[in-house]
Amino acid sequence: MPYVNIKITKEGVTSEQKAELIEGVTNLLQKVLNKNPATTFVVIDEVETDNWGIAGEQVTKRRKRES
Repeated sequence: MPYVNIKITKEGVTSEQKAELIEGVTNLLQKVLNKNPATTFVVIDEVETDNWGIAGEQVTKRRKRES
């Protein structure tokens, strides 16, 4: 019973993109590890950019600086 947790920053990912991720991960586990899709769980967590840090800095600040 695979459980996959995908964490992404909350920046406008569409429902269609999430569905594609869920389907793609499920298919990959079936293909590579022969896991049953019926018992494969995929969870997508969207994290606010204020709550995600890279190299000691909030992603929100990095995005503002890079734009």
